[in-house]
Formats: sequence, structure tokens, C-alpha cells
Amino acid sequence: MNDGTRTQKLEQVLAKAADGERLSKPEIIFLLGLSTERDLAALFRTARELRARHFSNKLFLYGFVYFSTWCRNDCAFCYYRKSNDLPHRYRKTDEEIVEAAVSLAESGVHLIDLTLGEDPFYRHRGNGIQSLAELVGKVKSQTGLPVMISPGVLSKRGLAQLAEAGADWYACYQETHNRQLFKSLRLNQSYDRRYLSKKQAVEQHLLIEEGILAGVGESLADIADSLNSMQELGAHQVRVMSFVPQAGSSMSAWPTPDRLKELKIIAVMRLLFPNRLIPASLDVDGVEGAQARINAGANVITSLIPPQLGLAGVAQSSKGIEEGHRTVRGILPILEGMNLTAATAEEYKAWVEKERASVSLMHSTGELGGAR
Repeated sequence: MNDGTRTQKLEQVLAKAADGERLSKPEIIFLLGLSTERDLAALFRTARELRARHFSNKLFLYGFVYFSTWCRNDCAFCYYRKSNDLPHRYRKTDEEIVEAAVSLAESGVHLIDLTLGEDPFYRHRGNGIQSLAELVGKVKSQTGLPVMISPGVLSKRGLAQLAEAGADWYACYQETHNRQLFKSLRLNQSYDRRYLSKKQAVEQHLLIEEGILAGVGESLADIADSLNSMQELGAHQVRVMSFVPQAGSSMSAWPTPDRLKELKIIAVMRLLFPNRLIPASLDVDGVEGAQARINAGANVITSLIPPQLGLAGVAQSSKGIEEGHRTVRGILPILEGMNLTAATAEEYKAWVEKERASVSLMHSTGELGGAR
């Protein structure tokens, strides 16, 4: 394809996305394969314009509480896989978790993201999931903020318990929607069971966050399939994170990808999900990488962590935490320099309530799932 033809095609595809039309798989692959500075500038500009159309100049801020590093799974990419003897394992008490959540709420975050591995402690005891549900209730009542929980695959009853306790979001990442690649990443886990857990969460009127890993051997077609699967699921928040090699994992020698790949995926996500939430995670590249992700179309800053509380991250377990860089105070000057601002907690709650009302309506009319 010569430059003139490519430019014409790009203009047509971007105009189609700007008009709210669903892009075809070949069009998605075309966007993901862009490489010239001019083409990429046009892609990122359109993504920002669509974000502004739906969210003005406001971004949302998520507080992150990683409260258990124990996990029953042996994922190839994860530092905290059960067979790795290197990580410091911890399980915070309810009191410590609530303390961290309250500190985050007081700092100005809009949501508390409660994250853990598939910790047997919350699964094999007689009241394990109930203990998790009670924790959600404590955090919700003490902070007054929406709560996201990332406990891994749960039963329908377990999801109902979390919803009844006040959880607003269920985060469960497929990592890839290529079944063979999934099998090599999430060892001895069921692709279908993991995907079903998200569909069952929607039936409990929970909002869904779905996510993929970039740079783990996927093709552009695989990425396009993942984005289409996210649309079919009706995900409310979609994310991509660049793979970072972890000591002690079976992928420790696997290289981390050029971040441009993640930025292009974020931008294409914005074109496909113009009114959804798309995170710019601080857990991979810290505040240093936030600006590029925001410029690509992200509208949520995630993994904000209170310093000096001993809460490790996921991909980068110490990236900017103790220095206090990953705080609301640390991120606000970056937003100001980009002519953006943090939304208010009330604005975020209003967005969540509107979306949950939509989920409830779809449930009552039998229209669950599907892009909106």
C-alpha cells in the first residue's frame, strides 16, 4: 500500500470510528499496524477527541490496595505464581486494608481497587468468600467510594455475595482471547470458566473490567479478536498492560515489548469503546509513562498507592511507591500540564450509578452482553 492510499484509508477508518460506526477486524488490524509518525499522530488525536467528546477534560483516579500475594495459580508471566520462591508473601489484615483504603480516599481517589491473587485463604475456609465480602462491605462503608475487586475466578454464588456486600466492579483479565496462547500463559486454567465468570458477574449487576497483556506472543489478529470479545462481553472498563519479565517466572527471559504497542492498543480501544473507561496504569512504568498513555486516549489513572504502607505492585513491585510518586498529589501536576483535570468523586459515582442502572435494565429485559 503506497503512502497516498494508506493515508486515504486511515482517514476513512478514523472518520468511521468518529461517527460511532463499528470497525471491522481488518480495519482494527490496519490501525494496530500503523507505524509512521504522521499516521500515529492522527490515530492518537482521534482517540483524544473521542475521549473529550464523552468525558470532557476529566480523568478518574483509582486507589490500589494489593492485599494478598498468595495465589493458587501458576501463571507463566506472574511473579506471584505459586511455584516461585522469590517473592515476599503477605496477607494484610482487614484493619490494615481498611486503613490503606481510608488513606487513599482522603487523598482524593475515586475508587478503591482491592486486588489479590487467587488466595486459598479466601477459598478453602468454610467462610472464605464471605470473609472477602465482609471486607468489601467494610471498605465501602468506611470510604464511601465505589469498590472494585479482583479475586480471580469465582462461582456465581461467590459473585452474588460480593455484589450483595456492595462491590461495584469485578475485574478479571483474560490476558488473551487466543485459546492456545491462554493455555500457555494461564497454566492448567479453564479459558471458558474464566470468561463465564465475567458473564455471571454482569448477571449480578456488577460492572466488568476486562484486560489483555501486550507482548506475550500475540498477533495483531489476536489483539483484534480480544477487542471484539470485549465488545461482545459488554465490558465497562478495558485495559492493556505491557508484559514485564518477572524473576522466577517461566517467562523471565522474555523481553518486554516496545511501549508503542500498548499505546496503539489504548488508542484503538478508545475508538472502539468511546464512552468506556480505559486505564493508564502506573504499575508498569510509573508516573513517567502516564502522559503517553493519556495522550493515547486513556481516561483513568490506576494503581495510585499510599506510600509507606508496604503494599507491593503487580508488574513493578516497588516502582515509585515509597517515594510517594504514585499518589494523587504526584499525578495532579501532570494532568494540569496536559490541560486536563481530575474529576470529582461525585462525578465518578454518577458514572458508575448510570452504568449499573443500565446493566440492571439490560438484565431485566434480557439484553445482557453485547457492545453498547
